[in-house]
Amino acid sequence: MKALQIAAFGMMVQQRATEVVASNLANMNTTGYQRRRTEFTDLVYQVSERKGSVSSRPGQAVPGGVVSGQGVRLAAVYRVSEQGTLASTANTFDLAIQGEGYFQVLLPNGDTAYTRDGAFQLDATGQLVTHDGFALQPGISIPAGAIDVIINASGEVLVTGGTGEEASNVGTLQIATFPNQGGLEALGDNLFRETPASGPAAVNNPGTTGYGSVLQGFVESSNVNPIEEITALIAAQRAYEMNSKVLQTADKMMGPAR
Repeated sequence: MKALQIAAFGMMVQQRATEVVASNLANMNTTGYQRRRTEFTDLVYQVSERKGSVSSRPGQAVPGGVVSGQGVRLAAVYRVSEQGTLASTANTFDLAIQGEGYFQVLLPNGDTAYTRDGAFQLDATGQLVTHDGFALQPGISIPAGAIDVIINASGEVLVTGGTGEEASNVGTLQIATFPNQGGLEALGDNLFRETPASGPAAVNNPGTTGYGSVLQGFVESSNVNPIEEITALIAAQRAYEMNSKVLQTADKMMGPAR
């Protein structure tokens, strides 16, 4: 009985949907996290009698046919890239991108990763790094003894070294955009990697047309909406229960035939 297999497929995809919702809720307070969304498609159909085929009665065609669906499968888990709320931290090296773009980070293997998490710190050499110690690209070093550091909307890093001194520019942040940011591969630790699906990175200064601006003293909160996630969780639970009921009913129907 195909109902057993179809219901089992339905339970498996609803279980995966529940896992995605659980991950979203778990990362509700993760800086720069972008929620995921599941998408399903129906499986191949078994055609017993095709629409429009010649009927057994002369001169007539079958209007509807007989087509049986084989269930459902998980098509994709999309990353929803809408911007999260910007939260003020008053921390000098906390940065947020208002608009499109990703910060560039140098990984230990020499590859470049991308992130919306702008909670940066200084390492022992005065270089701006992530909480895991990965250097921001292009590299920005803050001189020892700096009294004030200002990072403007265009990404310019202005440092004042002493009383009465004029601020000097020690570098400019650059951000990257992609033709299809949904195609970026998630590496964990709020990092992404370029893939053929995302297209090549286009790097430019913040504030340029098509690129977001940088806000100092802010971080981007996750874009998870708890109410929407709980609603999706309840819907997935109900669908799982109904598929489970189909499984039980199909098993009972097979009983008399045994």
